[in-house]
Amino acid sequence: MTDTPAKIGQQDGSSGNAKIVYILYLIGLVVGITSIVGVVMAYIYKADAPDWLKDHFRWQIRTFWIGIVYSLIGMVTTLILVGYLILLFVLVWYIVRCVKGLQCLDKRQPLPDSGSWMF
Repeated sequence: MTDTPAKIGQQDGSSGNAKIVYILYLIGLVVGITSIVGVVMAYIYKADAPDWLKDHFRWQIRTFWIGIVYSLIGMVTTLILVGYLILLFVLVWYIVRCVKGLQCLDKRQPLPDSGSWMF
């Protein structure tokens, strides 16, 4: 059984939406607000996506919320100076997760461990 052109186009559009979310996350490192737009998009598009793409939206949603938790811990601990190292770690962690997600998305594959709190 083959996919109809409409179904293929829908899957390509969803893949494009996931790529836009990753790009918004990376731009959010400079602008900030685009990360919020990205997570809202991930929540919206997750329901209608194919299974392999739902994995990416899950990864994106988890990246946003876990990044908030790690950042808050980093901000609170800046009073004892270790927070600056934590914030640097969060920056690297965030970029790595976005790049890893983009690589798997380009291969049209689900992420190896989308439930992970690390990389």
